[in-house]
Amino acid sequence: MVSAGRRWLKVTIGLVLALPLVAWLTVDRWILYLPGLLIDLRTPTGPNQPVHWRPGPDTPRNSDQPNIILIVADDLGWNDITFYGGGVAGGTVPTPHIDSIAHNGVALNQAMSASAICAPSRAALLTGRYPTRFGFEFTPLPNGMASITTRLDRSIQADFRRPLISHLDQPGIYQADFDSMGMPGSEITIAELLKTQGYKTVHIGKWHLGSTNGSEPTAQGFDESLNLAGLLYLPVDHPDAVNARQDFDPIDRFFWSVGRYSMNYNEGPRFEADGYLTDYLTREAIKVIETNRNQPFFLYLAHWAPHSPLQALKSDYDALTHIEDHTLRTYAAMIKALDRGVGEVLDALEQNGLDDNTIVIFTSDNGGAHYLGLPDINLPYRGWKTTFFGGGIRVPLFMQWPAGIEPGSQFDPFTHHTDLLPTLADMAGTSAPSDRLIDGVNLMPHLRGENPAPPHDTLFWRSGHYQVVISGGWKLQQTDRPDEVWLFHLDADPTEQDNLASQHPDKVAELQALLLQHNNELPPPMWPSVVEMPVTIDKPLGQPETPEDEHIYWPN
Repeated sequence: MVSAGRRWLKVTIGLVLALPLVAWLTVDRWILYLPGLLIDLRTPTGPNQPVHWRPGPDTPRNSDQPNIILIVADDLGWNDITFYGGGVAGGTVPTPHIDSIAHNGVALNQAMSASAICAPSRAALLTGRYPTRFGFEFTPLPNGMASITTRLDRSIQADFRRPLISHLDQPGIYQADFDSMGMPGSEITIAELLKTQGYKTVHIGKWHLGSTNGSEPTAQGFDESLNLAGLLYLPVDHPDAVNARQDFDPIDRFFWSVGRYSMNYNEGPRFEADGYLTDYLTREAIKVIETNRNQPFFLYLAHWAPHSPLQALKSDYDALTHIEDHTLRTYAAMIKALDRGVGEVLDALEQNGLDDNTIVIFTSDNGGAHYLGLPDINLPYRGWKTTFFGGGIRVPLFMQWPAGIEPGSQFDPFTHHTDLLPTLADMAGTSAPSDRLIDGVNLMPHLRGENPAPPHDTLFWRSGHYQVVISGGWKLQQTDRPDEVWLFHLDADPTEQDNLASQHPDKVAELQALLLQHNNELPPPMWPSVVEMPVTIDKPLGQPETPEDEHIYWPN
């Protein structure tokens, strides 16, 4: 009896002590903190584990096959680098190492990503095919993200704010499991293609193309994969971390709540990175270069920077005292770290005697995001990530290869991320798969001047009801939410300022017919869109909106 009484006393005391915590954990706090707790229970993150990359040959190679390094930034804005005369904070944060790839090779001045958002863009980049060719139309969202961000969005006060639209209450619409939403194993990636030519293939950084059922990196042609398994660049309370939160953005609030500082190697257990994430990924890339210097290798270095949540290394932040705005200064420090990492990779190639016969490519998966609240990151183009305006799909694409590309070259016709697979296949002495439609074009005959025709006359984009075609120098955008059509003559209006749809109905009809024909070739999406996000074309999130602002709704 005494023992039972003591147990009840302990339970009662525990409940009384817990009352302040229960009061603090409002519904909104519950929905923010519970997903992170579930992540920690399901897939806990252990301490850092050194990656022991598999050793390559000890003796020098007897092959002249070029090494290939593909560096992809995440959500990098057109105006974030200084090559085209811009740069963060009015050009006061130069990007000399990224710029050097263009100076030492070719700048593809009208390069386009295959989507305005990360996962479909990466699927196309690796396969040479529109992501809609194989149903990878909508971006996989972490479990619970659609419902949580929709609820958080309703709690944000503003004089006028277009709401997120959730489809989860509609018949047949479901939130698929994040890990299972992946690129089909039937697709052939650059890594798989190069493996047939004797290349060692390594992935470092972001994947976002699935982690089960043959969609994981090691099932898609990579011998080794050091995968980003969290969202943070450092632990939130780390003394070397500077954090910039955007409380006006439900996506940012969700990322901070579920963000973890974790990696995994070859789909193994999660462990912490070692130091600031961008620098860590760079150091591991250098180890791969050193380990494989005696054999041809393909390194896919997929940086997380400068994707949110915004976290900078304190030393980089402290070096930019001239930038007064905290968010912009944090973002600029992230760009500084990204550029430093590119420079260190280039230095490693030189130090290992590999620079003359290594192809280095730099690009971004799409443009800069509106939800950062930074107005200038995509100038001079309108729009953002998640729009098909130039700010969403125009990306830097630089390639250097001393053995095969004339330094300082400029190429002005439209190019596309899907061009990378057939182009790299040619550089490696092979060709693109012939058993399927490849949307990309081998750029080498065009860069050598052997083919004077432009690589593409017509290009397509689709995310649900939001669809775009470029053909013959004209660009048509159409969307159901709002019911809108934009027509731009890109030759005269590359920044899409003057909508000519009402003046040229015949051209609108012609381009809509091309879209219809293209859509009839495509399979249905592998999973549904579960949420649509409003995006104001000419304002970042956080600035006051009006009903008159041009906007689109982006199906995820």
